Amino acid sequence: MGKNLRFIYFFILPGLILLNFSGCAKKPEPASLVLLNGDIYTVNPVFPEAKALVITGNKIAAVCKSDREAKKYIGKKTRVIDLGRKFVLPGIIDGHVHFSAAGGMINGANLMTVSDEAGLRKEIQRVVNLLDDGEWITDGLWGAYEQWALGDSGQSAKEKKTAWRPDRKMIDDITPNHPCFLCRFDHKEWLANTAVLKEAGLDKQRLPGMEIGTDGQATGVIFRPSPAFDKLAKARKPKSEMRLLDESRAGLQALREAGITEIHDIERPDQTKRFIELEANGELTCRVWLRPDLSRGAELKAQGFTMGLHPKTKEKSSWLRYGALKGYIDGIMGDHGALFFEPYDDQPGNYGHWRVHTSNDPDFKVGDMEKMYKLIKIGLEAGFVPNVHAIGDRGVAEMLDLFERLKRELGIDLKGFRVIHAQVVRPQDFPRFKALNVIAEVNPYHISDDMRWMEERIGRQRCKGAYAFKSLLENGARLSFGSDWPGTSAALYHMHPKYLIYAAVTRKTLKGTPEGGWFPEQKISVEEAIKAYTINNAYAAFEDNVRGSLEAGKLADITIFDRNLIKIAPEDILNAEVTHTIVDGKIVFQRK
Repeated sequence: MGKNLRFIYFFILPGLILLNFSGCAKKPEPASLVLLNGDIYTVNPVFPEAKALVITGNKIAAVCKSDREAKKYIGKKTRVIDLGRKFVLPGIIDGHVHFSAAGGMINGANLMTVSDEAGLRKEIQRVVNLLDDGEWITDGLWGAYEQWALGDSGQSAKEKKTAWRPDRKMIDDITPNHPCFLCRFDHKEWLANTAVLKEAGLDKQRLPGMEIGTDGQATGVIFRPSPAFDKLAKARKPKSEMRLLDESRAGLQALREAGITEIHDIERPDQTKRFIELEANGELTCRVWLRPDLSRGAELKAQGFTMGLHPKTKEKSSWLRYGALKGYIDGIMGDHGALFFEPYDDQPGNYGHWRVHTSNDPDFKVGDMEKMYKLIKIGLEAGFVPNVHAIGDRGVAEMLDLFERLKRELGIDLKGFRVIHAQVVRPQDFPRFKALNVIAEVNPYHISDDMRWMEERIGRQRCKGAYAFKSLLENGARLSFGSDWPGTSAALYHMHPKYLIYAAVTRKTLKGTPEGGWFPEQKISVEEAIKAYTINNAYAAFEDNVRGSLEAGKLADITIFDRNLIKIAPEDILNAEVTHTIVDGKIVFQRK
């Protein structure tokens, strides 16, 4: 090689490659949006940090190391934002959301932290102010945090508290035009106001299951199961379609305010119809990857659907499209339903329960893994991978066993297969995630909330494998972060990413306990948490080639925080706020 050629090869060519990678090599066409003076974390190991971003249409045109490079793209119509050193990330992807329930929690009664009359009246009055006359107020889930206060690490649960009991007289004066049928978090007791008793004809009739007070009058408390409950449940009127759309709008607003650019939603057909309507109206401000029930594989195949197709047009979509199929193998920790090899410490003889079922398949027998195998196979033939809920150590192990069998017998790669929650894992099962190429879809905020009762239920030894993100990573597993928003009947889960990142990094409650963190050896870094929230979730949806990191040519989905989550003290993460949410190149949220 000649002297001149060696000079070009070793000194000039690398510089040209770097310029071409950043997208700033030549005088470009004017951009639609340029973000300057940022503290940008790209989640791209080749080019991890930058100062400016250039967006043209719905894609990233350039990722630049300096403002000077980015200013080449500024034209007369370019919108320019000086970020003032704000922290810029790829758009946050929430890998696990129950969207249809979230909107109802925002606009409906949320009584999970309520265990007194004042709290009940305050929340019901808030909901009354939102609804038209005649709309029912239902659910509520009162008392979920009665034994353990919100943010409790479990230390105050030594003395059991007496359960609080509401009375219809507490809310009758503020709900004359709104029948109320509210449940306790365990669904064993319900509160019916006078309006709903009249609606069901129980104001003058007594049936078994109605609590009678010392004054001889019905208190409104209804026990389930009972004839009284059955009659009230039959009388219950569904929400109006306008109300349901408003709940969806409230949910979308909450997502964009939290910097969420995409959700992997546990699909409900009625909610999917609302997504279609909102998209047609230009109101869908978040991408949605739908996960239908595992039983629907044959139905979706017959209708011509497969993964990635829009639920109405059947065309490829990057906004609203079908994703994986979701199944279940066990219950949840909140009601002692997660499946374990050994019984619960506080319920001897209870190993949890098999929840191998699907919502549309009444013939699916409890524990019938052969049926699950067949349903997964049908889904695969239709082009859908399985994502299966497994929480207890036996639930996780059984699910990995079934995935291993599928790989062996069908000779397939398990890319995109997920164990949802993977909440408690045995030591011997950690390496199996990488060996099988199975994703561990985890919910970090569960640490901050669930630690209040975890050790009481399964003991400290088994808790070493609970939410064990570090062990999963050290064994080569790929983590997918999801919020499980809005939560279960026993727990209220935050959706804002700061809560999930804080929980994964500190392993503390929101009150900062316990000191040093709960099983601190399982803490992970902020960078690892961000990766699980961005590129890993894009990979889990088979779309890491078009989203999940900030690179030229990828879709312009961007989340911006007011401070650098990597550089601040972990405790300060809870004070972080999202300032901008950008989806498809458009600013859908900007904090005032």
